[in-house]
Amino acid sequence: EERVVELAEQGMTAAEIGIELRDNGVKGEPVPDVKLVTGKKISEILEENDAEPEYPEDLVSLMEKAVRLREHMDEHNTDASNRRALQNVESKIRRLADYYRGDKLPEDFKYSPETARRIVE
Repeated sequence: EERVVELAEQGMTAAEIGIELRDNGVKGEPVPDVKLVTGKKISEILEENDAEPEYPEDLVSLMEKAVRLREHMDEHNTDASNRRALQNVESKIRRLADYYRGDKLPEDFKYSPETARRIVE
């Protein structure tokens, strides 16, 4: 659990922590499944130690994708397939924000491209 918190403080997400423990382990010993060893998921360990990220990991990864797509659309404004992909990603972000609002997100959280750019950077 100490290693999980240490990796989180270095800025790693829960998924990255799981990969790091699987590949490099603790003291040279690989950890294939954190839940088997500790009885808790990585996110539960982070929550108990107040090391959880400000925004949920799945929401941030969707926002990163939306920012990349928007940058692409700025250069290639006639790319219809990526315009549709951007619409789909932003729709997913809004639905996920509705799901997390009040629990892991503030009540007044509202998605906008500027908000996504600020969170990602």
